[in-house]
Amino acid sequence: MDEHPLARPAPPLRPYVSSYAGYRQAGAPPGRHRGLPSPRLTLIFTLDEPLTLAGHPDPGQAPGTYGALIGGLHTGPALITHQGRQSGIQVGLHPLGARALLGLPAAELASIDLPADAVLGQQGTDLGERLRSARSWPERFALLDTYLLRCLSQEPRGPGAGPVPEVVRAWRLPARSRGAAPVATLAEDVGWSTRHLTARFRQETGLTPKAAARVIRFDRARRLLGDAARSGAPPLLADLAVRCDYFDQAHLAREFRSLAGCPPSQWLAEEFRNVQAPVDAIEEG
Repeated sequence: MDEHPLARPAPPLRPYVSSYAGYRQAGAPPGRHRGLPSPRLTLIFTLDEPLTLAGHPDPGQAPGTYGALIGGLHTGPALITHQGRQSGIQVGLHPLGARALLGLPAAELASIDLPADAVLGQQGTDLGERLRSARSWPERFALLDTYLLRCLSQEPRGPGAGPVPEVVRAWRLPARSRGAAPVATLAEDVGWSTRHLTARFRQETGLTPKAAARVIRFDRARRLLGDAARSGAPPLLADLAVRCDYFDQAHLAREFRSLAGCPPSQWLAEEFRNVQAPVDAIEEG
């Protein structure tokens, strides 16, 4: 069994939620999956078996098992182990939408993983049970829409209800430039000093603007590398580095080791066991 359905949330949710990604696998050999840094918070509801984290982005956090999990932005990998079976739904949450959907800034979840009910309360527990009882992926995605739309309808209005416009703009600029905009450029654009922007940005998201730009650029690179691997033609890292605005191939390889905890070739081998990538296609320098 190997199911990977994807769905977009209801239109009113799209500024806050990027996607729903279902997964159900059985009959695979035991393995390990790396939860890599991304520009989205992660909300996971398991279906048939719990989620086992052998390592968190914060190495000081003890390993644990979760029926449902929520994790903030981070700059290191989570290590997820399984015994040949895994199933659940992963929801990608925009960090600037955390206040609207979760009632707290994304910074409060930075670099940590928590049981989802620690943030969502009893309603989150009830949602997890309904998702496990649902008979189809469309039904599960509809349940997520209903729950998140209810959260959105309860969003407080007035001062302090959301991120200030300067932080919103400072996030959007590197997202649009795919992580290439320098922090000084962001500060000048929003009319703040670099120091003030860095402090306010971290208070809202949990990352500095520079760290966020690194994560955004890395996320694009690893997605392009993964898409190419699925097609059976992983690219030369030198070509990928140019496409993703890294200084050179060595810079990309160093960033991969720093943010993924391993070189690109090891990540490909772990994540795409059925892909036999040519050695020269993933040369790391």
